[in-house]
Amino acid sequence: MASLLSVREAQSILLDSIHVLSAETVAIRSARGRVLAETLDAKYDMPFFTNSSVDGFAVRAVDTINASLEKAIDLEVVGDIPAGSSSNIAIHAGQAARIMTGAALPNGTDAVVMVEATDHFHRGSDSPLPKQVRIHAPVHPGDSIRPRGQDVSAGARLFSIGHLLRPQDIGLLASQGYANVLVYRQPRVALLSSGDELMDPSQPLTPGKIYDANTYLLSTMLEEHGAVVTSAGFVQDDEASIREKLDEMVATDIDLLITSAGVSVGAYDYVRKVIMQSGELIFWKVNMRPGKPLAFGNYRGIPVIGLPGNPVSAFVGGLLFVVPAIRKMCGDVEFRNQEIQATLLEPVESDGRESYLRANLEYQNGKPFVRLSGHQGSANLFALTRSNALLILPSGVKSLPAGFTVKLYPLSNRELTGQ
Repeated sequence: MASLLSVREAQSILLDSIHVLSAETVAIRSARGRVLAETLDAKYDMPFFTNSSVDGFAVRAVDTINASLEKAIDLEVVGDIPAGSSSNIAIHAGQAARIMTGAALPNGTDAVVMVEATDHFHRGSDSPLPKQVRIHAPVHPGDSIRPRGQDVSAGARLFSIGHLLRPQDIGLLASQGYANVLVYRQPRVALLSSGDELMDPSQPLTPGKIYDANTYLLSTMLEEHGAVVTSAGFVQDDEASIREKLDEMVATDIDLLITSAGVSVGAYDYVRKVIMQSGELIFWKVNMRPGKPLAFGNYRGIPVIGLPGNPVSAFVGGLLFVVPAIRKMCGDVEFRNQEIQATLLEPVESDGRESYLRANLEYQNGKPFVRLSGHQGSANLFALTRSNALLILPSGVKSLPAGFTVKLYPLSNRELTGQ
C-alpha cells in the first residue's frame, strides 16, 4: 500500500472500485436529479398538430395581401375554434375563423391574423362571434402558427442513457406521455462521525466540547448529489463503540460507508484500526491540503471512505472523493468535478502539497479572476461559507504570483458558467 498518493492517483483507485448501481422505475414527478438508465425517444410530433400561437383569426394569407390601415379587408367569419376543440371547418376564399391560442388550424388556412390587427379586439369567451372581421394588416404564410413537429418529430432522440434529469426534462417527458422512467438507483449511504469532543447542536455546549458540524455538512452534501443518507450521528473515540456502530450500519443494506475523523495517527483514532480488523484499507494518506489523512477501503465488503475530522478537510475530501463516487453510483456519465481556469488577483502560498484553497471567483469583463477568501485553517468553516470556489495549487508548488493562471473548482453552477 503506497504511503502517500497524489490526489489523481487516489481518485483513480477509488473510482475504479466504484460501480454503477442497478436500475429502477420511478414516476417522473420523483425523477428530478435522477440519471436515466434507458434511452428515450419522442413518441409524438410536437406540436401534435399545427396550431395558432396567438388569439386571432385563421385565414388564407393570400386574402390579406392588400390589407392596410387605410384600406382594410373584410372577411366572412364562418367558425369559432377554441383551444382543446376538434373542428371540421374548412376555410375558403374570403373566409376566416376565430381561433384561440393553441387551437388547431382549420383546413384551408396557412396563417393567423392577431386580434390587434382586426376590428374585433375582445377575446373573452362571452364575446359573440362576429359575422365578419375587418383585417388592417397583411399576413404571410406561416405567420402566428406553430407547425406540427416544429419542436421535435416523432422518433427523435430525447435523452440518452446517463442523462441527468432536470426540471425542463421532466416537463418534456410529461408532454410526450412518459409517466414513468427507468433510472439508476440512488446509493444508500451510511454516515458516522467520531470524537469524544462532539455534541449535537440541539444541546447546551459544555466545556471542552464542540458541536458536530460534519454530520450535517456531509449528509446535506451527499443528499444534494443524489444519495439517500442514513446518519448514525457521532460516536465516542472507543474501539468497541465504533465497531458496533459500523456493524449496525453495514447490516442496513447500504452501498457506501462514510466516516468522519478517526483515520489519522492520533492515539484515539480508532476508525482506521477497526476497518482494518474486518476489512482492508487500500490507502489512507493523500498528498493534499487540507485532508491528508483520507482513507479508502472496505468494511465487511462495503466500500468505505474515511474523511478527516476537521470540517473543511471533510468538505474538501467529500467534494474530491465522495461526490464523484456518489455520482458514478447514480449512473451520471459526467461524475468527475469540472474545473475551470482563472487568473490570480493576488499571490498565493502553500506547503507544497496539492492544495485546495478557499477562494472567490469573479468575472471582470467576462473573464474569470480569483482571490483567496479568509484564513485557510482546516477547521475554519466561516471562510468556506464566504467562498464560491476552491483554488488548486499543484503539488510541489509553494507559491504563485498574481497574474498567474490557475485551475479551480467552482462550488456552484453559477460560478461555473459565469452567469
